[in-house]
Amino acid sequence: MSVYVGNLSYEVTEDSLNAVFAEYGSVKRVQLPTDRETGRLRGFGFVEMGTDAEETAAIEALDGAEWMGRDLKVNKAKPREDRGSFGGSRGNYGGRNRY
Repeated sequence: MSVYVGNLSYEVTEDSLNAVFAEYGSVKRVQLPTDRETGRLRGFGFVEMGTDAEETAAIEALDGAEWMGRDLKVNKAKPREDRGSFGGSRGNYGGRNRY
């Protein structure tokens, strides 16, 4: 039971996000990914709720809600896609065709 939370303020903390979601049920875990190079928050996170009913209640209440000066985007988290190690078009580096 994981919820995606997008358009977060860069000032958000795990504790503050936990407090908002705790109004809708038990929060098992909060994750706020950071940029590898800068260490800065990436503007989205994931909240794991205790039950499907709690997850649904949080999504319905918080999707589109204004918090910390931003309109939140809240929905059911989708499994991460395996994008491979290079991503994009493999073998056509630089976009130039080689004949």
